[in-house]
Amino acid sequence: MLRWFRVVAVAEACSWAGLLAGMFFKYVTASGELGVKIFGPIHGAMFVLYALGVVLSAREAGWSRGAVVLGLACSVPPFTSLWFERRMAARAAVGQAA
Repeated sequence: MLRWFRVVAVAEACSWAGLLAGMFFKYVTASGELGVKIFGPIHGAMFVLYALGVVLSAREAGWSRGAVVLGLACSVPPFTSLWFERRMAARAAVGQAA
């Protein structure tokens, strides 16, 4: 499950990048909204999968409620899903080494 969570966290961050690029072209250069039309739904789906991944991974790995709340909060600012995933992977690695 944690491997799947890693893939979803990276995909969510990539969809953020695509959406931000689309928003740049739509609002700054005023060259159209195709990027937002493409990456908006993709990012929405990745957002939902990431939140589901946090909950399922927390159940499997025994994360605290605080870690779950932090993980869900990290779905909002761009690219923080990567930070959270790396943080939890490092914690899991320390737990396995002990």
